[in-house]
Amino acid sequence: MLLIMDAVFVNRVNKSFGAVRAVGDLSVRVPAGSIYGFLGPNGAGKTTTLRMIMDIIRPDSGDIELLGQRSIGRAKSRVGYMPEERGLYRKMTVAKVLAYFGAIKGVSNAELAERVPRWLSRVKLAETAGKKVEELSRGMHQKLQFAVTAINEPELMILDEPFSGLDPLNTDLLKGVILEMREEGKTVIFSTHVMHEAEKLCDYILLINKGQAILDDRLAAIQARYKSGAVCIEAEGDTGFIQRLPMVASVKAEGKGLEIGLTDGGDPQELLKALVNRVRVNRFEVKVPSLHEIFVKLIGSANAEDS
Repeated sequence: MLLIMDAVFVNRVNKSFGAVRAVGDLSVRVPAGSIYGFLGPNGAGKTTTLRMIMDIIRPDSGDIELLGQRSIGRAKSRVGYMPEERGLYRKMTVAKVLAYFGAIKGVSNAELAERVPRWLSRVKLAETAGKKVEELSRGMHQKLQFAVTAINEPELMILDEPFSGLDPLNTDLLKGVILEMREEGKTVIFSTHVMHEAEKLCDYILLINKGQAILDDRLAAIQARYKSGAVCIEAEGDTGFIQRLPMVASVKAEGKGLEIGLTDGGDPQELLKALVNRVRVNRFEVKVPSLHEIFVKLIGSANAEDS
């Protein structure tokens, strides 16, 4: 069996619609077995890129490989794609629509007999099996669409805004399933404009703005590169002296403690030494910047659509 290092390879891809350049000279490698987040504001080019990967639209220039195949059609049976605009047969029952799409994807009747109830249980829709799709709430419909995408248990899942319309409990449910799929060795790509959705889920991040890659790296490497220059503390005693320390640029209240901004070159360890001599330190944490903060820093708050 051929070992695939990259589940997706996008090489210098461009796409314009009339005078509007939707994607510009974009390159990205998605390692097999990873969770890869395509992030950016609405209109950044995320959906266009996913549609080009799926060969729904063709790039004006550049190359795309999918699961080691330059001919994307050969790999499509190994891919599950959940588009942003979703539609299911509303008059069919939940179980029948899942079985129908599974059959279209080549799943045998014997396999469907096992997979349909298992996937309905996995997304907590087992009790709706006999209901018509039109009777489902928006969140239930979303979870059913996810199950439809996954019913053939593909090697690669491509999900366009998969958490849109879900409440926090069901968002956490689908995140859990995605993490399980990674543990099974599958690759998951998903797009979102909401940064915190990707914060604890992704191994890699592609940050897109106006069709161009702003960041493309492991999440931990990105956060290390854009250090916040701040420390969060909780301490007992008079903390008024902190503002006068040479490595301190700012001090502001943050919950039960303080967020201390350091000067350029200010060393958190030197701050800690200065604190332990004067107060009892109950918490000392070098602040890790959020994706939202990094995005605002790079692009500007006008484009930050976190929520």
